[in-house]
Amino acid sequence: MMAAVGSAWALFFGLALIMIGNGLQGALLGVRAELEGFGGSVTGLIMTGYFVGFLLGSRVVPLLIARVGHVRTFAALASLTSISILIHPSFVDPSVWTAMRFLTGLGYAGLYIVCESWLNDRATNETRGQLLAAYMIVMLGGAALGSLLLGAADPLAFSPFILISVLMSFAVIPILLSAAPAPVVDQPENMSLKRLYQASPLGVVGAFLVGATQGLFFGMGAVFATRAGLTVGETSIFMMSAFIGGMLLTWPIGRLSDILDRRLVLTVTTFCAALAAAAGALATGQLGWLLFAAMALFGGFNQPLYSLCIAHTNDFLTPKQMVRASGTLVMMIGLGSIAGPMIAAVAMDWVGPWGYFWALAALQTLLGLFALYRITRRAARPLEEQGAYVAVPAASTPVTASLNPEIDWPEPDAAAEPVSDDLPEPPLAPDERAPDAIDPEDPGDDRADTPLKA
Repeated sequence: MMAAVGSAWALFFGLALIMIGNGLQGALLGVRAELEGFGGSVTGLIMTGYFVGFLLGSRVVPLLIARVGHVRTFAALASLTSISILIHPSFVDPSVWTAMRFLTGLGYAGLYIVCESWLNDRATNETRGQLLAAYMIVMLGGAALGSLLLGAADPLAFSPFILISVLMSFAVIPILLSAAPAPVVDQPENMSLKRLYQASPLGVVGAFLVGATQGLFFGMGAVFATRAGLTVGETSIFMMSAFIGGMLLTWPIGRLSDILDRRLVLTVTTFCAALAAAAGALATGQLGWLLFAAMALFGGFNQPLYSLCIAHTNDFLTPKQMVRASGTLVMMIGLGSIAGPMIAAVAMDWVGPWGYFWALAALQTLLGLFALYRITRRAARPLEEQGAYVAVPAASTPVTASLNPEIDWPEPDAAAEPVSDDLPEPPLAPDERAPDAIDPEDPGDDRADTPLKA
């Protein structure tokens, strides 16, 4: 693993700086918004701007890369994010901040895509899982360190915003000076939401609810901490705790999903996250280490959920469909992330700061209940037919979502009957179907849960 990571040291070093800046920025803006008296609903709208920009960026940036190349795209987007953070303290206005968060989200989506493209280009079947695990550790570790830096900064000063801008500018240097050739990214064709839901209802619904949870946590965590009475230093530890928990539990949970029914692991993990969030709500009045421990447990159980949703979905798709489906799953997590901050804002306005944790618990419980329902709808997939678990960050792009060790299958035998890469034709009329054909329009036909054929 060390050799594979060492071959991409410049990429990981630049990515670490990007994530430190992102972790500090998310916590800083939440605290500053509260100090400026923006209010919960306004702050939720500001934080939503990031996820709207991220969703758009994951669609637009691959087209930009195809037009001007990786290096120019990366440099332009790094400059965009570096400039946008400096505008926040210069113009303390909700509408300006919303626009800047939109540009930041768009820029970060592009930066991730470029980094992940290089990662995918360097990976082989033997090293892809290792590189992606290292990628996950760097992302969570960088975000944790960035959150911790908040404790050493004055959120009302200009200096933390300058630090974030410097980190973003410095992150460009090792990647732009790398001698490795820029990879070629082919944006995968999207798979329709309807067909993907037919293949894996739990994967689609899970991606949306995990996105909502992640948007709620990242967007409004610092706002909750400030309203709950935590100091700036305590807020930094509070935010860092979730990332540390994710670093510690992502691999063990993923390993369990490879040797047990993946749906069962997902269900138990989801309910554990809900219990951790409920414990956080009960510990809100006490603060201290109980609150930090609850957040660490929540992050540890919540962070692997998106990877579990992707792995479960891929168990019911062919390799070609995995690539096409990744974009649709990213869209679902993006839509969920947009809704998350507003859900938190409403919950905290209604019931107080602890509404933040109750909203997290409600979303996790909803996902757990849906997973239980899906378990009753079809038998478990045989373990030998399950694909390997691959850790994927929730804030993923289509490039990351398609980094699956099973995609690079051997070329088919030339003598074998060719298989079309096109999606199947529309369903036949009832009188033209085979007796066991699936009716996609019939919600009661659970045979739609069977794997799709290319």
